[in-house]
Parts: sequence; C-alpha cells; structure tokens
Amino acid sequence: MSFKQQKAISLVITGASGSCYGLRLLQALIEAERQVYMMISDAGRVVIEMELALKLPTDPKETEVFLAEYSNAAPGQLRLFSNQQWEAPVASGSNAPEAMVIAPCTMGTLSAIACGSSNNLIERAADVMLKERCQLLLLVREAPFSEIHLENMLKLARMGVTIMPASPGFYNQPKSIEQLIDFMVARILDHLKIEHQLQPRWGA
Repeated sequence: MSFKQQKAISLVITGASGSCYGLRLLQALIEAERQVYMMISDAGRVVIEMELALKLPTDPKETEVFLAEYSNAAPGQLRLFSNQQWEAPVASGSNAPEAMVIAPCTMGTLSAIACGSSNNLIERAADVMLKERCQLLLLVREAPFSEIHLENMLKLARMGVTIMPASPGFYNQPKSIEQLIDFMVARILDHLKIEHQLQPRWGA
C-alpha cells in the first residue's frame, strides 16, 4: 500500500531539546511509506540548528523541499505547514490525519493543548485530534517535572493522549547516541502500529 492510499501522520517538532527524535521519526515514517504532515515551531527551528547544526530555510516551501531531500521522501509524501497556515488539512476534523506525534513536546505546548487554546496551527491540530478521538502522542522532555506539568499530563492522559517521556532504555546495551534515539523512535512507531526494524524486541 502506497502513502497515497493511507491517511497521513502529523509530525510536530517544538522547541524542547531532542529535535533528533523528530527528524529520525520523519525518516522512519517516510521509509514506512506513510504520508507525513509536518509542522515546526519557531523555537523548534532554533533548537534544530543548535543541536544538529542544521539550518532550515525560513520559507516554508523551501523547508519542505529541504526536509523531503533530508528524509528521501517521494514527491508529495511530505507536506510542511507554517504555524499560521489555517487552511491546512490538520486544522479541520473533516480531514483529520490518522495520528499526531509531537516529538519533542515542550511543556508550553503541553499546557496549551491541555487548556485547548488553539492559538496556532500546532495547537489547533492537537485540538482536532482530541475532539475527533484520534491518536495523539506527546514525546515530552523536561526535568524535573513541576506539579503544573504533571497535572497537565494527567489531564491529557485521562483524555486518551499517550504521554511518552523521552527516556530511552539501556537493556539493549546501546553503543551510540543513534541507538538511543532509535529506541524512542521505535516505541513511537510501535504505538502507531507501524512495522520497523530499529531495534531488537525484549526477550527476542
């Protein structure tokens, strides 16, 4: 089944540390032949450059081309939307994607989703997932968590949101940062029910 025959997966990168997770997940979704709708916050762009020395173009269309080449996407497989692009399909429940992943997810984004603010496309897209009862997964990254953070996570978890801290395991005896990244990306793919070969299974 090609990406044109499946509902899209939304992928969001916000300004928390761990942009490597989001970009590795992008590569994995493209490799799995899934259509990807992508959004990157302004802070997310800054963190990508800081952590990965990867400077994204300022124009959304140029960024889309850049990331399509980065992930080896087929023509039309990756669509990138600016945070004020309200006509994007993710802004409406009539064309909601199959699932949405925010990797990494800042505590500010978590808070905005928990209170339904919908002040930009990322927040609105998450609100759509909640109201349509679609899968929403947040790869949260902060340490330590404040009581506010924990209350917001509990609130969203009770709504069916998957809260996944960016805390890779070590039982596979990873030898590189890339293997640690793949551990978390593999867990996300598991929850999306997308087949992968990123790491050996427990007990296998």
